[in-house]
Amino acid sequence: KPLAMSDVTHETTTVVSREVIGRRRRRLQLTLADGTLLELAPSVLEHHPLREGDPVDPALRARLIDTDLRIRCRDAALSLLGVRARSRRELADRLRRKEFPASITHAVLDTLESEGWLDDLSFARGLVQDRVRFKPRAPVRLEQELQRKGVSREIAHRAVDDVFEAEAITPAALARKAAVGWVRRQGRATLELLAASPWSEEREKVKRRLIAHLARRGFRGSLAVDAIDSARQAARDFLSN
Repeated sequence: KPLAMSDVTHETTTVVSREVIGRRRRRLQLTLADGTLLELAPSVLEHHPLREGDPVDPALRARLIDTDLRIRCRDAALSLLGVRARSRRELADRLRRKEFPASITHAVLDTLESEGWLDDLSFARGLVQDRVRFKPRAPVRLEQELQRKGVSREIAHRAVDDVFEAEAITPAALARKAAVGWVRRQGRATLELLAASPWSEEREKVKRRLIAHLARRGFRGSLAVDAIDSARQAARDFLSN
């Protein structure tokens, strides 16, 4: 658990010793004359140089703890961003679970934004681009997904517009892509039913499955009708090859 300001006492003491600890030697332990052990990031002493015998008053102790929290919070945030891009709210939620104080988290995220490590618009564009290329969804579904991840409605809408323009894609084209992708994952029996011209209850069941697939991705009405036509043609093409 990170050190907190409540750990600060109201008496001045001195540094007795400094020792690098931890299996990976990533923490520095300061032993104070009053018996307190402060575990800090080694880089804290770059901001507050301390040697044996130096005094540590309550104000300095508070600054040491604050600096350590900021360094640890920043390292945790960058580690999470190294795994995948995240929205500011997603990152804040993960840092809160690690029990970093809200004030420290807010300040660290502000700094990361100013340095370009954190950008909700870039995050949103990246997610939309990924969905457009690999998991087609209607614009409304894309915006809803972004908002669930903490992106504002305005940024979500702008990201969708930006990517659709950059990729020269339309909702109708995405609906067709989603339908054809569904067809590719079906077995021959399903393809034969979908491609068949005569009406049958079995063919209608297959169409309803496809309609449900498209609806879950936000494609309804004329978009779905057009996409089903493309799916039936794709089924015929696959069967003829």
